Amino acid sequence: MKIANFDTSKNVFIIAELSANHSGSLETAIKTIKAAKRAGANAIKLQTYTPDSLTLNSRKEDFMIRGGLWDGANLYELYQEALTPREWHAELFRVVHEEGLICFSSPFCKDDVDFLEQFNPPAYKIASFEANDPEFIRYVASKNKPMIISTGIITEDEIYAAVYACKVENNHDVALLKCTSSYPAPLNEMNLQTIAAMRNKFSAEVGFSDHTLGIVAPVVAVSLGARIIEKHFILDKSVRSVDEAFSLDEREFSEMVKAVRDAEALLGEAKFELNQKEIKNHKFARSLYASADIKKGEKFTEQNIRSVRPGYGLHPKFKADLIGKTAKRDIEFADKITKEDF
Repeated sequence: MKIANFDTSKNVFIIAELSANHSGSLETAIKTIKAAKRAGANAIKLQTYTPDSLTLNSRKEDFMIRGGLWDGANLYELYQEALTPREWHAELFRVVHEEGLICFSSPFCKDDVDFLEQFNPPAYKIASFEANDPEFIRYVASKNKPMIISTGIITEDEIYAAVYACKVENNHDVALLKCTSSYPAPLNEMNLQTIAAMRNKFSAEVGFSDHTLGIVAPVVAVSLGARIIEKHFILDKSVRSVDEAFSLDEREFSEMVKAVRDAEALLGEAKFELNQKEIKNHKFARSLYASADIKKGEKFTEQNIRSVRPGYGLHPKFKADLIGKTAKRDIEFADKITKEDF
């Protein structure tokens, strides 16, 4: 998938999710972007919404959170606290571009999409809680930008419907992110083997939106085929935010980026051809040598030839054919055996 000038087939696309980690301060948001650049992120992702994009202004029981990280919070008030103000967006896009990073966002209603279009974002991200809304997905997909869709709380049928909604709009640039929508997410609930299954089942690029603590999960995800990694980023642990509990600071994010880059270097490509170093070292493989003096006309036996290192002699696969044949010359102990010797 191509996102701006980045090709996920060549490198893993690492997204620093700003989310609410600006803590209501534009200055903090800008410092966070610059820190994410230093930490090795390829992109900054914003969240573009008002509380009305997401929910109704009600304190009825349906709109209260019970249990978990935000226990007792009201949805409307939580989103009001966490939002990134629209009036910041122009400056945030400017700073991200100035830092040489890619900037895009998650919209949550059609009005958010219309607002974002003025910045010509190179992609759109659909949060998993919006990913069950085909009408909304169709509207976003109609903007003809690559679509990155989190799948945290949607069913298999809803994933099919989300991908289909993009295709209806003739938008085939779709990436699906494995995601566990717990905050923070426990390791034993990640089921990261789903990543490879998603690629096969939905014929889409795959990635991982991570809410676990630490950096192990993204590395494992890359080893299983994830080409996009999204992780919440926070300037430092002194910043108070609704997302701070599952966000990485600059040091931690840097460690994750290094680990991900090491993992993709280790994975390389599937091939059986030897590289030049391996070809050079092949001389230390086994081959056939005389393990005793052998006279001309004497037969080769299990006792007078052996497969040993190094590899200058006849290939070990010829040993069975060689046994019982007669030597054409006097062969000394530790002489290599060649096809001219029998």
